[in-house]
Amino acid sequence: MKLQVNTTLALYSVLEFAADPQRHIPAAEIADKYGVSPHHLAKVLAELARAGIVESVRGVGGGYRFTANVRRLTLMDVIQLFEDSGAGNRHEAARTPVDQALETVLAEIDQIAKATFSSITIATMLQLVHRQNGGKR
Repeated sequence: MKLQVNTTLALYSVLEFAADPQRHIPAAEIADKYGVSPHHLAKVLAELARAGIVESVRGVGGGYRFTANVRRLTLMDVIQLFEDSGAGNRHEAARTPVDQALETVLAEIDQIAKATFSSITIATMLQLVHRQNGGKR
């Protein structure tokens, strides 16, 4: 499963906000850290706000703040906001048995990926990021 750019930005952002849930983090700070346009990121953050994962606070000291539950929100919860979980590139024309077999295998791989993403919470990801960073924040 290949994730779209918006999905990846959403996951980066959610992890940034969840790592320090009391802090209001400006979108520009995250955009700068990940080398993306603040305007592009703002669209992603607006979708996260609509979903109730973050809240937006305007004005001095404003930014975005994590509002979801790190122990309940999964990677799949975020991914579903940005990815089409439909049939994908399935074509309707007559297909060979090889095409059908490959489609079956690829569908199974997608199901495994979805199950894995559904089993990993933001809290688990924060622990993994912490370990990967040598225990530093």
